Amino acid sequence: MLSSLLVLVAPLLLANPVSAAPQLIELGAQDTVEVLCNAVVAQTVTKTVYATFPATRSSSSTTTRASSSSSSAARLLASSSSTSRSQTTSAPSSNSARLSTTSSSTSRTLGTPPVPSVSTTYNNTTGAPFSNSTSGAGLRSAIYFTNWGIYGADYQPDQLPVENLTHILYAFADIAPDGEVISSDPYADLEKRFPTDSWNETSSSSLNAYGCIKQLYLLKQKHRHLKTLLSIGGWTFSSKFPSIASTESGRRKFCSSAINLMKDWGFDGLDIDWEYPSSAKEASDLVLLLRTCRHALDSYAASYAAGYRFLITIATSAGAMNYNKLDFKGMDAYIDAWHLMAYDFSGGWDFTTGHQSNLMMNPGNINSTKFSADQAVGDYIKNGVAPRKIVLGVPLYGRIFENTNGIGLPFEGIGQGTASYKELPLNGAEEKWDEVAMASYSYDERKKELVSYDNVRSVGVKSRYILEKGLGGVVYWEGSGDKSGSESLVGVVAGELRKGKGKRVLEGGGENNLRYPVSRYVNIRNGMV
Repeated sequence: MLSSLLVLVAPLLLANPVSAAPQLIELGAQDTVEVLCNAVVAQTVTKTVYATFPATRSSSSTTTRASSSSSSAARLLASSSSTSRSQTTSAPSSNSARLSTTSSSTSRTLGTPPVPSVSTTYNNTTGAPFSNSTSGAGLRSAIYFTNWGIYGADYQPDQLPVENLTHILYAFADIAPDGEVISSDPYADLEKRFPTDSWNETSSSSLNAYGCIKQLYLLKQKHRHLKTLLSIGGWTFSSKFPSIASTESGRRKFCSSAINLMKDWGFDGLDIDWEYPSSAKEASDLVLLLRTCRHALDSYAASYAAGYRFLITIATSAGAMNYNKLDFKGMDAYIDAWHLMAYDFSGGWDFTTGHQSNLMMNPGNINSTKFSADQAVGDYIKNGVAPRKIVLGVPLYGRIFENTNGIGLPFEGIGQGTASYKELPLNGAEEKWDEVAMASYSYDERKKELVSYDNVRSVGVKSRYILEKGLGGVVYWEGSGDKSGSESLVGVVAGELRKGKGKRVLEGGGENNLRYPVSRYVNIRNGMV
């Protein structure tokens, strides 16, 4: 297909890619981006320099770190009577909240490199983007929306609290053995008919996108501050990354096909969720993968969305055993945000109960805080990541421990494993607060059942921490777990961040893109007209 395509349209493509677009579409070509990607990659040679990182911290060294953060904790405490001191712990190697795409609760994370200033603007009535240079951008409020959530959780795109969001991360795309990024559920993605969709098919409507993809595009049209990113991988599909990232052909295939889906589906970028590179070689391959995608995205933008920066974000671990393997400097050059998965610090894999998303370490009860968000944030900054590019992950679910006498103590069993935040606290349980770890949990004295989760109080503390540290915002895993009204964690954090920075804080860096002239879907190509 690619060779015949080049014979037919190579002269036009080289002279003017925009002029070639109609011919490419008419030929049914989905290799447009691959041509552009290969042209760019062929001109680049990458040499990765490895950084040497300290070994994973022992419990004694994390205790020292916890003590050194006491002054920061004291400031957070002083800012609110409901704030407390807490410890942070690094995430387990599996981040097992995301064990399966069928689970109603799993885990996930965002940032922004320097970009040239762009002065070009477009007529907004056409759906063309204004410059979205990230300089001076507001804080991010990002959320993962899962394509399986439309089933068991019955959580649909129109339920997203878009007034308090800047980015929607659509999870997850799968990866074929050859590196092609593909839909993990074509029905949920493109076929499901929502109440506002027509069933009156015509020859042209049969080429339309439906499902969640259409609904997300409609949300973007209505809320121009809102951007959507295609999240690729996740715990279930991460085992496919090492082989495809290890070869140039695999990286090209991955990036070209990912961008094909992005432009076909009307998205604003890619979110890479590789859990996790396990060696220096894999860390180097990840840098090469990011570089290939960054160059291909920029090439696509130059041809079809001049002046617009399509985003690359990455979901990344808060566990030192994972992040100490990364090439921070190499990765940082190509990504816009680091989504720090600051949850799943404790769970059924442990010998004692613990906080699963604590902010600080607790030296007085070290078994309760295996890791901490503060420790991870500090280490990322020490390794050269700008605070504004670190987006703090918050779970919208809790982890259950049974037959236990309290936090940091032995347990037997985990019951159903997790519970959505909207179900918590469970009947009969009393909410508790750890003044040192700055973490909330609930405990049922009769059942001897403990659940670790974030609540209104803990995310209030985290909001002030984000402002104090100059971080880039917050990212949630995942949307279906939140409550509504005054107990919505998304709403509480948005309110705190606005209070700290002003009304327009949640802008996320300019308007979204609505122009996708080479999308394979007629309705997205035509802006739903």
